[in-house]
Amino acid sequence: MQEGHGLAQVLAVISGKGGTGKTSLCAGVASCLAMEGQRVLCVDLDVGLRNLDIALGMSDMAVLPFTSVMRGEYSLQQVSQHPTIENLALLTAPVTEDAETVDTLGKLLAEARGSYDWILLDAPAGVGSLFRMAIRFADEAMLVTLAGPASQRDAARTAELLLQERQIPARLVVNRAVPKLFARMRATVDDVMDGVGLPLLGIVPDDASVTLAAAEGKPLVQYTYHGAALACLHIAKRLCGQRVPLMKITR
Repeated sequence: MQEGHGLAQVLAVISGKGGTGKTSLCAGVASCLAMEGQRVLCVDLDVGLRNLDIALGMSDMAVLPFTSVMRGEYSLQQVSQHPTIENLALLTAPVTEDAETVDTLGKLLAEARGSYDWILLDAPAGVGSLFRMAIRFADEAMLVTLAGPASQRDAARTAELLLQERQIPARLVVNRAVPKLFARMRATVDDVMDGVGLPLLGIVPDDASVTLAAAEGKPLVQYTYHGAALACLHIAKRLCGQRVPLMKITR
């Protein structure tokens, strides 16, 4: 857990199948960490399907792909800085790179650790080569799931594969919790944790603001202070070692 400036903590943000809102959650937590005074670098590892720039409100910018820095074409000092959130930077995924050729990420991360407090790796959904690469270099993992049984099953399998790859601390985020069902779901949060086999880092409500903020080209935390944005702030605080109660999810 990161509490001051030093070598960065590398957090892999992972999910089973797509559709869990992992990238939006990664962007929200990264933005909140930066707004809490942490120096944050986001790395979009979803080669060919990059979206982290949209969730961060940086889609109108020319953002360097991480492969350009890995190859020495650009330096870490030239990484794209967020236009409105201080201490937040992004390396995007290349559009055309073959994922199998991306093999020197570790060197890049080792260099970046000295310049940041947190490095968030937005891994592709599923358990392919870039999932394994993210796990290989991460200090801890945040596994994003929905509350439904199919998503829980995917998350459980992902957690199993994660811990087979490396025994790193991993915690669970239940995303897009529907408020009218949350009173009923609270009774089953323990069941979700038991089913997936990981401790709980946070619960995030289903929130139309996530989509609306992206449509307006804004980071979620600069669009609203409520709902999913507040949940992301609580997760960021927990990552930094603060004790924050689970927020009450109401409409």
